[in-house]
Amino acid sequence: MTSSKKELAVAALRNGTVIDHIPSRALFTAVRILGIEGLDTSVTIGNNLASERLGSKGIIKVADVEFAEDVLNRIALIAPDAMVNIIRDYEVVEKRHVSLPDTLVGIVRCSNPKCVTNHEKIPTRFIVSGHGADVRLRCHYCNHTVSGAEAATIQ
Repeated sequence: MTSSKKELAVAALRNGTVIDHIPSRALFTAVRILGIEGLDTSVTIGNNLASERLGSKGIIKVADVEFAEDVLNRIALIAPDAMVNIIRDYEVVEKRHVSLPDTLVGIVRCSNPKCVTNHEKIPTRFIVSGHGADVRLRCHYCNHTVSGAEAATIQ
């Protein structure tokens, strides 16, 4: 059988985590948030892949690592429609969407120049309210409030 389509084959994961449906513009921010730069396991990153829903998307595959739910949910600020697949013995055993936690710690920088987190070595802490496009983040220390979209660009 001949096919006019060409595809890049990437090895299937025996065990690990696949994070799919990340907006292309947010992919490398997701990599940083997850802290996978320093892993000593196989990591596959695909960017600007065709997506009917997003136009273009990114995907992250990490072998032999199952991230804690709170770590994965941190990327919900920049990729609210991201899908997480947990793989064991080449089978998807869990599939779920990320969801924004009630509090974000150390992810977003406070844009208030007078905030203590911009002058001392204190991890930022934001209280999350709202959903979807109406997400608001309020700094725990100075009460400065920003929209989720605005906060995603401050990092």
